[in-house]
Amino acid sequence: MPCCGRLTPPHGALSFPKLEYAMRLLVLLLTAISAFVLDAQAAGDLVAGKKAAAAVCRVCHGLDGIAKLPDAPNLAGQKEVYLVRSLTAYKSGERKNPQMSVVAQTLGEEDIANLAAYYASIKISVQEP
Repeated sequence: MPCCGRLTPPHGALSFPKLEYAMRLLVLLLTAISAFVLDAQAAGDLVAGKKAAAAVCRVCHGLDGIAKLPDAPNLAGQKEVYLVRSLTAYKSGERKNPQMSVVAQTLGEEDIANLAAYYASIKISVQEP
């Protein structure tokens, strides 16, 4: 009921600040759960990933994940979830690149998970200049 020009919640209902807090907490919880689920889905087979990388990726990205072409990114040590999302986006057409759009079409979900697991497992070190 309006009181003094303000809307007030009915007796026993969550107040607006509490409701906003609860909604923010719910969004945070759902985000954390979705990240956990994506991590679990991304777990692939390293041996199969290395075989697929040798067959499909090595010319541009290298078997070691260090790019052999100037326009290709390094994949060594990249986050597994990022690689899965990127390859899936290339496959669906959401992300576009002349070479990757063609290559991604040949990959199944298991291939994508395996490639992502393999390249993410490569250890890299960084040296500051």
